[in-house]
Amino acid sequence: MRPTYQKWLLLGFLTLTWGSSFILIKQSLGVYTPLQVGALRLCAAGIILVVFGVRNLRHIPRKLMPWVVAGGAMGNFIPMFLFPLAQEKVSSSMAGILDSLVPIFILLFGYLFFGIKSRWSQVVGAVIGFIGAAVLVGDGGNGGRSDAFHSLLIVLATAFYGMNGLIITRHLSGIPSFKLSSVVFTVWFGPALLILGFSGFFSTFEGTAPQWQGLAYVAILGLVGTALAMILYYKLLQLTSAIFAAMVTYLMPIVAVMWGLLDGERLAWSHAAGGALILVGVYLIQQKPKAQVAAEAPDSVIS
Repeated sequence: MRPTYQKWLLLGFLTLTWGSSFILIKQSLGVYTPLQVGALRLCAAGIILVVFGVRNLRHIPRKLMPWVVAGGAMGNFIPMFLFPLAQEKVSSSMAGILDSLVPIFILLFGYLFFGIKSRWSQVVGAVIGFIGAAVLVGDGGNGGRSDAFHSLLIVLATAFYGMNGLIITRHLSGIPSFKLSSVVFTVWFGPALLILGFSGFFSTFEGTAPQWQGLAYVAILGLVGTALAMILYYKLLQLTSAIFAAMVTYLMPIVAVMWGLLDGERLAWSHAAGGALILVGVYLIQQKPKAQVAAEAPDSVIS
């Protein structure tokens, strides 16, 4: 397949997959506890990748292992539990919208901890994005039923995602994406399995139809929405550029909202306004100076 078609196919797949993850979490919570959903998702991805991760461990320099562990905790472990905990009170559509805050935290943490300078337009974008988040959190994340605490759990998860992105860029960019992903899930597979055991999953699972259905939702989350999606996302970055891949940020909330509306969730005007502000902020953050775009143009053209 020509790269021109590949990039759009990958973008569409990632948009549909990640945008659908929030409704899958919601459906899983009808059967399992938040801890069980998070642990099952990690275990599903880990079962597939641990075979490769054990072999790939030797390719990770020892001095980089602390960054691998820390990045994996922030990008692949902790958020897997924060989202189910939050979605006990926050609608799936609002979770998808708030997840768009990731680029804003990348900008903030990049300046605070990594010495990355920002342009005024990016600062303005971050302020606009946080105003949008404040609108959503203040109005509640479940169709008007105010629960700021659970909404803030999603904001915290996006902050972890942002820090993980910076860690990978600064310290782990030299490690091939598949090797890195397989090692990360291998490292955190054991803790996830322990949490699953302490959550009571093995003692309460009786093989009922609802339990198998819930397990199917979580398996899709882990195998497709986590393991496969991350590999394809890095492939998209290699085919195109960070600017093109960032389109997922704008398209993913649309899918999440559509699933939420189909499931009977109510989208208030304040939610739409807050989401729009976040996307405007993300747009301003990801815009590059004209001179830089011109310099990069030959490298980002796909024929």
